[in-house]
Amino acid sequence: MTTESDLATAASASDPRVGLRAVRALRRLLEELERTQVRRARAQGWSWAEIGDALEVSRQAVHKKHGKD
Repeated sequence: MTTESDLATAASASDPRVGLRAVRALRRLLEELERTQVRRARAQGWSWAEIGDALEVSRQAVHKKHGKD
């Protein structure tokens, strides 16, 4: 599984082993994308509250998760 579309297809596979591995890989990809966008937002001067609003979580939650990145 290499591309996002391959992962999305595999996530709905009838074999749970294949599907669950794809879900795990998608989760990792999603976390990396979130880290990247949070770093970009912070570099552009966004507050933790603005980032939290965009992610629909509290500023405290986003700061706890990404404050050390």
